[in-house]
Amino acid sequence: MLETKVPVGISARHIHVSQADLDILYGEGYQLTIKKDLLQVGQFAANETVDLVTEKSSFKNVRILGPVRKQTQVEIALTDALKLKIGIPVRESGDTKGSAGITVVGPKGTVTLEEGVIAAGRHIHMSIDDAQKFGVQDNDIVKVRCDGERGLTFDNVLIRVHENFRLEMHIDTDEANAAMCKNGCTVEIIK
Repeated sequence: MLETKVPVGISARHIHVSQADLDILYGEGYQLTIKKDLLQVGQFAANETVDLVTEKSSFKNVRILGPVRKQTQVEIALTDALKLKIGIPVRESGDTKGSAGITVVGPKGTVTLEEGVIAAGRHIHMSIDDAQKFGVQDNDIVKVRCDGERGLTFDNVLIRVHENFRLEMHIDTDEANAAMCKNGCTVEIIK
């Protein structure tokens, strides 16, 4: 019998930064410091935060997630985009071409992104062993059911397989609120 249950991690608004942008935001050669390790190996919530600013609104103290990346990317929920009054696409992490821009303000400087703001598509991280147990492969698309008082089915959930991944479905705060799902709750792949 194939495995079907997956723990959930809820992703609040956050930013991934490049070293070049971190140098501007926090000072030349600055290194992120770890506030809390995340489930995925090598990933962490940093102590450092920035402000996200548009012409119409802003969010203060948005957490940076580390380690640094090749390009800066902001991940927010669709309701966050409504508050900021910007249109954003739902995309896989890293796919920011043609997405909305934003101004990022740190304690030492400001970076204006021409693009880079997305709502991350829902996805499940799995190790190679997990993928075999679930009978899925990297880049498969599945359906996932969340039971409970406001249970619902999530369509278009991307499977991401890597030898270092730990089993976890990532959804944003909008999706979690709609299903009354909390960090660590389990959902079921129904394909």
